[in-house]
Amino acid sequence: MRAICLYLHIHQPIRYREYSIFEVGNNSNYFNDDYYNRQSNERIFRKVTEKSYRPMLDLLEKNMEKYPGFKVSLSITGTWLDQAEKWAPELIAQIKRMVDRGQAEIVGETYYHSLAYFYNLDEFNAQVDLHTHKIQEIFGVTPKIFRNTELAYNDSLAHWAEAKGYKGILAEGWDKILGWRSPNYVYRPAGCQNLKLLLKNYRLSDDIAFRFSNRDWSEWPLTVPKYHNWLDMDCLRGPLVNLFMDFETFGEHQWADTGIFDFMNTLIPAWLGEYENKFVTVSEACDLMPASDEISMPETITWADTERDLSAWLSNSLQSAAMNEIYALRDQILATNDKDLIRDWRYLTTSDHPYSMCTKYWHDGDVHAYFSAYASPYESFMYFENVLRDIEYRLSTSAEENKF
Repeated sequence: MRAICLYLHIHQPIRYREYSIFEVGNNSNYFNDDYYNRQSNERIFRKVTEKSYRPMLDLLEKNMEKYPGFKVSLSITGTWLDQAEKWAPELIAQIKRMVDRGQAEIVGETYYHSLAYFYNLDEFNAQVDLHTHKIQEIFGVTPKIFRNTELAYNDSLAHWAEAKGYKGILAEGWDKILGWRSPNYVYRPAGCQNLKLLLKNYRLSDDIAFRFSNRDWSEWPLTVPKYHNWLDMDCLRGPLVNLFMDFETFGEHQWADTGIFDFMNTLIPAWLGEYENKFVTVSEACDLMPASDEISMPETITWADTERDLSAWLSNSLQSAAMNEIYALRDQILATNDKDLIRDWRYLTTSDHPYSMCTKYWHDGDVHAYFSAYASPYESFMYFENVLRDIEYRLSTSAEENKF
């Protein structure tokens, strides 16, 4: 058996707007809800829906109808679901149809796409539980596999996942960790007995996610026969090719006119056309294959930037200050029992916010700028801090009201 495990991550943050210091104490509408603003959350969500979500979900569903052996795994953040429920509920219904067909699996994660695991374990557990309940409520399933935000992973997270009862966890198949080993096998995290570890084949994933439309790439254009040959060759290193990437790869990062949709429409039947080839979900990969070896990752590995560590979010004083300040407020925020305040505070824990404050240069810096809604990392930090001041004002107001 040779199998592709196609896993796609669906996420959109709730972006804070250009919030002025003069609004603190006077206006607690932090998030960009003005549709006519270029960076409006609704405007961006509707744009990406037309470019990516709708055409790619149509592609996936049509291929499921044609090919019962085609399967996909999806992780869907709570912030995406919150927006889809308001502006495109038909997308949720479409995903549910695929789940009900048994050809799509939902992966567990944090509701708010946060880095809470590295700041407050209680908050991390709360956000994972919120996400689990939301997935159960909408799709009628309980996630069996876990992926942390940005594929951030280390040995201690694996121990947490095993204790929580997950059967598998996802991580980056980084050369620094793997050494001579291949990402094309199922592994066991160090110190775990039952938990399986699936590692992203970053070369073959990034050929689609990042290099597909790059005309300066020596392999451009990427055709299905060429990619199929690479898959065949890579299967000599192990029978499981884990293609992990953002859902927005299709139509948003790689536009339709690059041929990305035609590529996937052709690749799926081409792969399934060979007798021993399969598509498997993340759970099926864990069930079908025994762990071939034990992998230890004492230091945190992610799927972002050249370093594949947490530096995309926590490498400078702006990012550290923002995250330390936001998590320091947790106990006070929860003690208010104010649902609106708690929701707003949790939206601020989304990892996209410190990501937009990154001050890296060269290629990594270009990627950060592409994904940012702000003119500079310093403006992002300034608006975040202004919002935080109003959060603190609301806290003080709540404390005064509770005295009486």
